[in-house]
Amino acid sequence: MRADFETIVVSRHDHILLVALNRPKVSNALNTRMGLDLMELFESLAIDLEDARVAIITGHGDKAFCAGGDLKERNGMTDEAWRAQHLIFERMVRAIMSCPIPLLAAVNGAAYGGGCEIAAASDFVYAATTARFALTEVTLGIMPGAGGTQNLARAVGERRAKELILSGLPFTAREAEAWGLVNRVVEPADLLETTLGIARRMAENGPLAVRQAKQAIHRGLQMSVWDGLAFEIEAYNRLVGTEDRREGVLAFNERRKPVFRGR
Repeated sequence: MRADFETIVVSRHDHILLVALNRPKVSNALNTRMGLDLMELFESLAIDLEDARVAIITGHGDKAFCAGGDLKERNGMTDEAWRAQHLIFERMVRAIMSCPIPLLAAVNGAAYGGGCEIAAASDFVYAATTARFALTEVTLGIMPGAGGTQNLARAVGERRAKELILSGLPFTAREAEAWGLVNRVVEPADLLETTLGIARRMAENGPLAVRQAKQAIHRGLQMSVWDGLAFEIEAYNRLVGTEDRREGVLAFNERRKPVFRGR
């Protein structure tokens, strides 16, 4: 994967991929270029992980994760241009949601509109105490269109999602934690290291096992419990013949840390 994107900064920390939204002068607002950059990055991960085992997405700076769609860019857009841009955002969020490895959002500030949707599309969220969330689209005469009505409702429940989306009211990191959108709230100075800490723990585990377990959870929740159980067993059986499974058992018996190779 390439790393020379215009609107995002991509760096590697061993097996961890850190993605920083990088338009700080406009609160990391989501413009067409950022949509294309995120789409390209996450679609490339579906083809070749290049040994990445966990990904983190955060915002550059200490004020905003992502303030949502860039309304200055959208000002004066024709209907045709608006729809064309939104097709990019639709493809972007599908690529994010389809990320084969765990995707953690480290929300360092305002996550409004599309920013909240990117966080909700991640596998789980750590947030700074100063972070604030909102889906404000209805205040602009539109509605969430990058997974917000689906992912937020699945995280916080239908009734809470309706309250938040239909009112456009902002909510705090602590409220997001209590409602189920955020897993953990930490001090701003500790956010990235705390997120990297759980990412490192995941990256030390069997990468094939982590990816299969992620798929079993996510896909299984879209099925009946019996179909989900069948999917889980199929995912499990794909791990039985792997080198990693044999290495994990051998390392346990030899009382050492396993060396997983993703094979």
